[in-house]
Parts: sequence; C-alpha cells; structure tokens
Amino acid sequence: MFWSKKAKPTLEGMELAEICQLEAEALYRSGQYHCAEAVMETVRKHFAPDMPEYVVSTVSGFGAGSGAGCICGAVSGGTVALGLILQDKKATTHLTKELHSWFKEKYGVTCCKTIRQTHKGVCPVLTGEVAGKIAEMLGRK
Repeated sequence: MFWSKKAKPTLEGMELAEICQLEAEALYRSGQYHCAEAVMETVRKHFAPDMPEYVVSTVSGFGAGSGAGCICGAVSGGTVALGLILQDKKATTHLTKELHSWFKEKYGVTCCKTIRQTHKGVCPVLTGEVAGKIAEMLGRK
C-alpha cells in the first residue's frame, strides 16, 4: 500500500477489517504508538470503546519484540486485545492460534528480529495487517 501523509483514505464503504488495518498502520506511522499499542488501540476503539484508553499501556512492553527481538509486538498486542475483548479463555486460545498460524504463513516466523531482517521496513504494514485480521476474526464471533 502506498502511504502518503497528505492522502486521507475515505472510510466510506470499507469493511471494518480494512478500516482497522488502515487506522493501526496510521497510528504506528504517527510515531506515537509502536506495533502492539497501535493494534490494541485500534481494537479497543472499534470493539470496546467504553474500555479506558489506558488499557493500551498494558502492551507497552511488547514493542520491538518485547525489547529483546522475540515475538512480534503486533502479534503480542493482538493476543492481549483478543483476551480483553472476548473474555473467554477457550475462544481467546482458539483465535490466538489462528492469528499465529496466519502470521507465520504470511511472514514465515513470529520472531520480530528475524522479520525485521528479512522484511525490512514492514512493521507499519504488518501492524495494520494484524489489526485487520483481528477485526475480521472478532467480526465472526
């Protein structure tokens, strides 16, 4: 997707998953949110708007692979978002497995360090894709 700070995509007629994808990517690119925070904020905004904004800070430690380069922060943040929204251990576990399988199929691994080496500059895009995937999964529930 071509990104321009001046271009504002119109959200009219778009599916919620597409809207979430665009919004999470924009939050990441704004520099005010890292991957996990952007996913969490987007999911919170669309699926639990009454939830306080400070819940986004619960995933602040997950950016850049939890600071150690391990699991992708967008995937970690998405996993927490699923749990907060669903509040059902079985459903959260099922959708988390689906998220991880989908992500591994798309990027080969869930390791942040590896992704950043093999897919340079992809973090904003994959952040949006994860938020969109979560919205699509939650929309089926």
